[in-house]
Amino acid sequence: MKKIILLCAGLMMMFGAQAQFPGMGGGAQKVTVTGRITALVLDSLTKQPIDYATVSLIKVKDNKTVNGGLTDDKGKIVLQNIAPDEYKLVVGFIGYKSKTMLVKTTPEKLDNNVGNVFIVASSNTLNEITVEGKKAMIENKIDRLVYNAEADGTNVGGDATDVMRKVPMLSVDMNGNLQLRGAAVRVLINGKPSGTMANSVADALKMMPAEQIKSVEVITSPSAKYDAEGSGGIVNIITKKSNAQGVSGSLNTTAGTRQNNGSFNLTAKTGRLSMNTALGGNYAFTQNTRVLSVNNTKLNSGGTNSIQQDGVSKWDRSGFNGSLGLDYDFNAYNNISTNAKFNRFSNGGPGESNYIINGVASKNISSMDASMNNLDWNVDYRKTSKKAGEEFSISAQLSTGRAPQTFSNSLTSPLYPGALETFSSNTGKNNEYTAQTDYTYPFSKATTLEVGAKGIFRNFNSQFDAAAKDFKYNQNVASVYSVISFNLTKKLQVKGGVRGEYTKIDFNTKTSGTETNDYLNLFPSVIVAQTLKGSSMLKLSYNRRVQRPSQIHLNPFRNEADQFNIMQGNPQLNPELSDNLELAYSTYIKGSIINASIFYRRTNGIIENSISPIVENGVNKTLTSYINVGSLKTFGFNIFGSYNPKPKWTLMSSIGMNSYDINSELVDVSKTYYMFNIFARSAYAFGKGWNLELFGVATSPRRTYQGKTNAFYFYGGTVKKDILNKKGSIGFNVLNPFTRDLEIKTQNNAVNSSGTVYQNTQIFYPLRSFNLAFSYSFGKLKFTEKKKIKNDDVKQDQQGGGQMGGVQQ
Repeated sequence: MKKIILLCAGLMMMFGAQAQFPGMGGGAQKVTVTGRITALVLDSLTKQPIDYATVSLIKVKDNKTVNGGLTDDKGKIVLQNIAPDEYKLVVGFIGYKSKTMLVKTTPEKLDNNVGNVFIVASSNTLNEITVEGKKAMIENKIDRLVYNAEADGTNVGGDATDVMRKVPMLSVDMNGNLQLRGAAVRVLINGKPSGTMANSVADALKMMPAEQIKSVEVITSPSAKYDAEGSGGIVNIITKKSNAQGVSGSLNTTAGTRQNNGSFNLTAKTGRLSMNTALGGNYAFTQNTRVLSVNNTKLNSGGTNSIQQDGVSKWDRSGFNGSLGLDYDFNAYNNISTNAKFNRFSNGGPGESNYIINGVASKNISSMDASMNNLDWNVDYRKTSKKAGEEFSISAQLSTGRAPQTFSNSLTSPLYPGALETFSSNTGKNNEYTAQTDYTYPFSKATTLEVGAKGIFRNFNSQFDAAAKDFKYNQNVASVYSVISFNLTKKLQVKGGVRGEYTKIDFNTKTSGTETNDYLNLFPSVIVAQTLKGSSMLKLSYNRRVQRPSQIHLNPFRNEADQFNIMQGNPQLNPELSDNLELAYSTYIKGSIINASIFYRRTNGIIENSISPIVENGVNKTLTSYINVGSLKTFGFNIFGSYNPKPKWTLMSSIGMNSYDINSELVDVSKTYYMFNIFARSAYAFGKGWNLELFGVATSPRRTYQGKTNAFYFYGGTVKKDILNKKGSIGFNVLNPFTRDLEIKTQNNAVNSSGTVYQNTQIFYPLRSFNLAFSYSFGKLKFTEKKKIKNDDVKQDQQGGGQMGGVQQ
């Protein structure tokens, strides 16, 4: 603990000394208060707004350009960080005469609303001209690929899961969990963690309407600025927010045969103060999920057991979320913001199964009830300066959650006198406190230095046995980083850095009492990007990463949703360490996009499910837990392409392949397996607001060291019509219309010192759905984003989907 405190204190002192931006040394610098200049550009004849007009602000005294930009879709532009002075405002647009006017701001009146600026069409302008400006759907940056969801007109009526299926390189499994190159990813919202995501990524995505998403960043080569988590990488979801004066908002509803969603978003802004609030909820109708399984065990000490199951669970799922955010600009250089978000999920219901236990017919009645409440609250202070790109920030975040679960079974069988009843419950409580500070200094347009420090303090308490000692797990992480970006040549960019993380853990278990562990790791990262002819780019990157086990991996609570197949966490797990190497190429050919990459990853201490036979009260059972299996070598490729056969027709497809080659003393796996996923999409805009989209997803079998899950596929489509002067839309969505169930078949063969286990499970998951979606937006929308805390250092569950009781609906 002393090491953590000293490490954070030293960094805080360093940043405190630089907080007034003395230019990397020296005395304090006087900061000039700045304001903004606002204008509305209109056609002089039609009085209609002109979007994407070019606006430049030139200082009168030296004729130098100090600011500028493009008008939005309503013809408005807001130029920020304007020091008091006299300026020339120059407005231009294709087919129009340029217009210049004088504007002035003073220390007494920092803001100047110029009002309407009318520009006149050139004499040679065509009688009718249509100019469309649209953000590219896919953007390729030095360390990430960006999918601009707001530029995709078909993202209506669905949830975030539907959006994720369209993101290059990502795959969505049958439960709604994300994978990147065969590995789990860390999911952030606006660059910060979410307690809801930590508990269940699938549920959290289902709670987020597609219309709330501005863009999705796929970060395959995170720099040292990010927490050193994620063998697969990081997915950052950027949501839409408004920064316009007045009131704006949106309403989204979806009603269908399986899932019903609703959300309401409202933003109000006056002067330098803005407020954002959102409410949302969903409800999934109860449907039958059928489970067929065969479970054979043989103990080395003697005795065999054979259990066949044919059962149906009748679960439903509901959820609610709400958020409130406040943002205030003291001036152009100082900003403070705060945001609180609350989430609540619940799922469960009754189930009934017919068993054949060693040839004897039996019957089981079960029930499950699981819920989760979570609150995330963050406060952020940001300071900039007149030097473009310079920024200092301090952030704090509290995340607290409570997740009670109960499971019960009542088995009637001639093999047991009376009924064999089991009951288990668990209440998990999680508190996480984070403090972070970051500083960015641009030496020039081509060279930038980033440094920072961070402390994360996690406390997890699981109360699952009133007669036994609670499981308490404390994890403290202190980290510092430094990243520098520069250009070796005009076309060769380099971004490199190193991150140091010190981790201290203490926990208690029922059998061995309190245990402690600590370790220090260094995580280097480097990206070299070469810009080629025709806007093509070639990138080579290396980074070292860590994945610490999460709550579901660590918690020793015995989940007896199935009393013959028990699940339990393992607090003795060590973190995974991985080295990652990637070579990527991207190009643009006449509007088409091609992005291809090959990669290699070596992970030591890979965490996977492990199945073992056990005997309790004379009954043979299996126990599924988590262990560090060994080292895993993975190589593969990703190819993404987008093509427009016609201006209004877009074809997109992505193919990903990765190998599975495990080296473990626990099992003799001499074969290398190959896994792939394919996504294809066709979208067509017919005009007059009509849009059609079709998509399909297919995956190969997925491997673990003890078994595999068979291949599966699903498909769907959307028809959407813009209404109410394009402020609203109505759509019809369909998923798997010709197949009611998604069949998921899993086979496991386990051999260890206790004996052998063979499992064969078939889950018939009801996936077919039809729904109607309605969306309406009001007010003025201009989307922005704020910098937030990013705790992206905990491994997500790859096989359980965040749920401990079976497949969710």
